[in-house]
Amino acid sequence: MLPFLDSLRTMTYDNSFWIALFRLGVAAFCGGCIGLERGKKRRPAGFRTHMLVCIGATLAMIISQYSTMMVSTFWENIVAFDGNKYTDVSRLGAQVINGIGFLGAGTIIVTGQQEVKGLTTAAGLWASACMGLCIGAGFVEGALVGCVLIILTITVFNHFERVIVSHARNINLYVEFVNVDDVGGIISAIKAQDIRIFDVEIKKSKGHGDNQSAVFSIRLPKKMSHATVMTVLADVDNVRAIEEL
Repeated sequence: MLPFLDSLRTMTYDNSFWIALFRLGVAAFCGGCIGLERGKKRRPAGFRTHMLVCIGATLAMIISQYSTMMVSTFWENIVAFDGNKYTDVSRLGAQVINGIGFLGAGTIIVTGQQEVKGLTTAAGLWASACMGLCIGAGFVEGALVGCVLIILTITVFNHFERVIVSHARNINLYVEFVNVDDVGGIISAIKAQDIRIFDVEIKKSKGHGDNQSAVFSIRLPKKMSHATVMTVLADVDNVRAIEEL
C-alpha cells in the first residue's frame, strides 16, 4: 500500500492536464460531500457552496505550484534580471483571493424571513477569481477544467441539491400569524405530528395590527413530506402564511 501511495503522491506533483483534471475532480467530490451533509441539516452554506470553495482553493494551489515551476524554468532569465532569486510569485494572487472576500460579502443578504441568500454567488465569485489567476499565469488547462466544474456546480448540481433538500428531515418554516398568543397553538399542532422542534425565533411586528411572524426549526419524522407539515399548520387558526426557508 505504501509504494502505491508514494507513486500517487509523486504523480500528483505533476502539472499536466490530466493531473489537473484529477485534482479538481477530487476537490469537487470532497467539497460536495461536505456540503451535502451541511445541506441536509439546513445550513446556509450547502452542497454547491462548499463545492465551489473547494474547487477555487484547489485552483489557487495549482497556480501557486505552476508559477513556482515557471520561475525555475521559462521565467528564469526574468528572475535573474530582477536580481532576486527568491521572488514569491504567489503574493499578488494571495491579495486577489483576500480582496475578493469584500466583493463576495456584498452579495450575502439576510431576508426578512431570516433566510441567508447569496452564499453560492459569493463562492462563485471567489472561485472565478482563482480561475482568473490560472488564466493570467498561462495555466489555461487548469482554468478550463475549473470553469467547466464551476458551471456544472451552479447549473446541473442545482437540481440535484433541490432533490436532496426536498427529502431532508431538518427544515426551517417561516409562519405568519395574527397574535403572539397563537404560537402556542402552532407548537401544539407541530408536536401532535410527532415533529421535534429545535428552535423558535419570534419576530415582533413593528406596526400596530400587522401580522406577527416566527421561524421554526424542526425535524420531521421518517417518511413525512414537507407538504404534509405545511398543510397541518395551514389549518391552525389565525395562521396567515407559511413558507419553507
